[in-house]
Amino acid sequence: MHLLDDGDAAGWAATFTEDGTFEPPPPGRVISGRRNIADGAAKAAAERAEKGEQHRHWHGMLTVRPAEDGTVWVRCYALIIVTPAGGPSRLNQACVCEDVLVRGDSGWRVRYRRVTRDG
Repeated sequence: MHLLDDGDAAGWAATFTEDGTFEPPPPGRVISGRRNIADGAAKAAAERAEKGEQHRHWHGMLTVRPAEDGTVWVRCYALIIVTPAGGPSRLNQACVCEDVLVRGDSGWRVRYRRVTRDG
């Protein structure tokens, strides 16, 4: 998440498999493929920069479950903190993040990620 928060959309997208799937809020949105994930992240980073906002993701309360097929299922709570230029930080969203991770030649990658907002 450091990569995403620092505006490195391509670097963040590289944590997904080439055919990875990302389901961000609101429900029903599905972004498939590393290139499309990178494009969406770059667009969001540009929008934040235009607003003069810094986003920080905090993940905690992790549950990690290895599966028999070699994948790993991970669930955590995610808080997104927004800080406007010269202003105070505020909690923007509380979410649940669910991942399916796969191990490849270059390490662990996200095959599937779903983020669900509270409320």
